Amino acid sequence: MWTGSNPVVSDLCSAVVSAAVIFAFLQLWKETAKHGLDQKLNRKLVHISIGLVFMLCWPIFSSGHRGALFAAFTPGVNIIRMLLIGSGMWKDEATVKSMSRFGDRRELLRGPLYYALTITGACAIYWRTSPVAIAAICNLCAGDGVADIVGRRFGRQKIPYNKNKSIAGSVAMALAGFLASVGFMCYFASFGYVEKSWEMLLGFLVVSLASAFVESLPITSILIFGQFMLNVLCVRSVDGQKLECTDTSYEPHGLTSEKGQLPELSPHLISAELSACTGSCSLILWTRNSW
Repeated sequence: MWTGSNPVVSDLCSAVVSAAVIFAFLQLWKETAKHGLDQKLNRKLVHISIGLVFMLCWPIFSSGHRGALFAAFTPGVNIIRMLLIGSGMWKDEATVKSMSRFGDRRELLRGPLYYALTITGACAIYWRTSPVAIAAICNLCAGDGVADIVGRRFGRQKIPYNKNKSIAGSVAMALAGFLASVGFMCYFASFGYVEKSWEMLLGFLVVSLASAFVESLPITSILIFGQFMLNVLCVRSVDGQKLECTDTSYEPHGLTSEKGQLPELSPHLISAELSACTGSCSLILWTRNSW
């Protein structure tokens, strides 16, 4: 992007710009949390915006693996922030309030940390030429975030096989994840990174529906953790390349806690971040010969 400069320096400048944009958004949500915005809503606005805004910055980096690694620097720094704040080594109450469910700093070592790990992995491994990265991040950010917001407000009618989930939330997740994926397909296609096709569109639909379905299942926390530990088992070949789908996203929903205690895991609720990885796996399997 930075005409006339050294390629490495150009990517370094892009990383600085990308980091500045992301941390500006983080600061915005910290301020909204300070000024009394509902904590659950604020947390989901962080969840939705950060990953999608980060993807908007990808075109300013160079093509190839170097650009992907420089881009992954921004969420990589956020991984370090989550570790430092979550462990108590760095005091930042505003960040804790904007990203946690119950105001416990240790929550940042769960969902927010795995969120950053997932986005970092999708960026560094798949990058902007891969619909897998688009589908994973869009379902993780837009799908999960919108599902929670819609489900809390309009989720009166529950799913028959899981009373903790609503039909409205699941429909919103599938729709938001799909529309965001299509939007980023068009966005990256305008730069020539991907080629728009009906096959890709159908692939995104399969991913979003699979993500919403898996998110709705009453799978126990133990099974989710087992999936997390066995993440490396999902490896398939796409266009002659070995792609590894790693589930680094384990965040229990519907936690309960007492004052001063870290929330305990509820045994019949599934992480929506897990569903994003599952959807990505479905995408790899379904499109291994198409993409």
